[in-house]
Amino acid sequence: MSTETNSHAAPLAGLTAAVTGASSGIGRAIAVEFASLGADLALFARANADGLQQTADLVAAQGRQYIKLLIDFTDPAACQRAVDKSWSWRPIDIWVQNAGADVLTGPAAELTFAEKLDRLYQTDVRGGMLVCREAGARMTQRGAGVILTTGWDQAETGMGGDSGEMFAATKGAVMAFTRSLAKSLAPEVRVNCLAPGWIQTKWGDSAPAYWQDRARREALVGRWGTPEDVAQAAAYLAAPGAGFVTGQVLNVNGGFAGSAEF
Repeated sequence: MSTETNSHAAPLAGLTAAVTGASSGIGRAIAVEFASLGADLALFARANADGLQQTADLVAAQGRQYIKLLIDFTDPAACQRAVDKSWSWRPIDIWVQNAGADVLTGPAAELTFAEKLDRLYQTDVRGGMLVCREAGARMTQRGAGVILTTGWDQAETGMGGDSGEMFAATKGAVMAFTRSLAKSLAPEVRVNCLAPGWIQTKWGDSAPAYWQDRARREALVGRWGTPEDVAQAAAYLAAPGAGFVTGQVLNVNGGFAGSAEF
C-alpha cells in the first residue's frame, strides 16, 4: 500500500492529541475517533475516573497508547499541571479543550444562577484560556500544532432563558478567545472552535418531550446530533488536510433552522 493511501486512511498517524472532558459524551467520541485515525491520546477528566478508564480502554482497543489524569480545570495550578504532564509524556500535536462544567444534570442543576454561572466561567472560560495559552506557547516553540476549543452554535444568536443566557455568555467568550488566540499563535499553530448544536449527550438522553421536539425542529436535518458527529468535525479540523483553516468557528448543528421557542 502506498504512503499516500496510508495517510488518507490514518491522517493522524504519528501524532499525539490531548482531549479534556474525555470521560463521556463528545470528549469520549473525539478521543475514540482520533485513535481510530492513528493518534495516541492524553486523556483528562475532572472526577469521573471510571468513565475516563472506559474511554482509555476504547483508545487501547484501537491499538493506540494513552495516559490519563483527573484534573479540575477550575484550579489554575491544575491547568498548568495538565499541560506539564502531557508534555512530560511527549510533545502534544493537537490539544482539544472540551472540558466544560455540567450545570444541567446531577446536583449542580439545583445551584443558583450565580453559582452555575461562576462554575461555567471558571471551567469553560478561565480554565480553557489558561490551558490553551500554555499549550499554544509550547506548540509555537516547536513550530507546529493544532488547538480546538468548544463553543455553542447559539451563542452568537442568543436563546432565551437561564441556560441560554449562561451558555451564550460563557461559550461566546470561548469563541471570541479562539479567534484572538488564532491570531496570536499564527502562523505556527492553527486554532479553531467547534460549536455544537443540539447534541444528544447525558442531558439529551433524558430531556423532556418539549426539548426532544425542539432539538429536532431546530435542525434542518430533523434530528439530534450525536457526539460522533462532533468528533468527525474535530477530526477534520485537526488533520493536516485542514491546514488552511484557522480562526474559525465551525457550527456542528445540522443546519440551524431558527429558534423553535414557544
